[in-house]
Amino acid sequence: MASTNDLKNGMTLNIDGQLWNVVDFQHVKPGKGGAFVRTRLKNIMSGKVVDRTFNAGVKVDVANVDRREMQYLYREGDDFVFMDTQDYDQPHIPRQTVGGAADYLLEEQTATVAFNDGNPLYVELPASVELTVSQTDPGVQGDRSTGGTKPATLETGAQIQVPLFITTGERVKVDTRTGGYLGRA
Repeated sequence: MASTNDLKNGMTLNIDGQLWNVVDFQHVKPGKGGAFVRTRLKNIMSGKVVDRTFNAGVKVDVANVDRREMQYLYREGDDFVFMDTQDYDQPHIPRQTVGGAADYLLEEQTATVAFNDGNPLYVELPASVELTVSQTDPGVQGDRSTGGTKPATLETGAQIQVPLFITTGERVKVDTRTGGYLGRA
């Protein structure tokens, strides 16, 4: 248990049996009345973001979240197999838990996996990854100066929009949060 005065960004709270990450918080002390803490919370399982206000000094339940660096090994059915780089444990993580990160996972890539009481919560990739373009149509010579984009398929199977000058076989940097093209690698 902790007080609302101890809240920090990134902290995980257990509210009504659900886990919520503190995205943002603000301690407000109005001229009249008691102080309160205005928070923006993100549900770990659904991704839903809500605004919630607590009175200052109220006790909140802090969840025990264990974040571990793991290496992605392979896919087995609908599960993704990761290896803990500390104790070489190999947990199977379901597709729903991996979520959108599956589009940018390559074998032997490092990711952060969060656990609560032994249950995997989410997989967090670095902000950007370098991937090879496995297929894209060639750009037309006159189109290069317009700054247009075209679809490209990456080696993981994900589809992104790239500039017209990118060709098949090139390595590109991709933002894992938005799926956007960041540049050549």
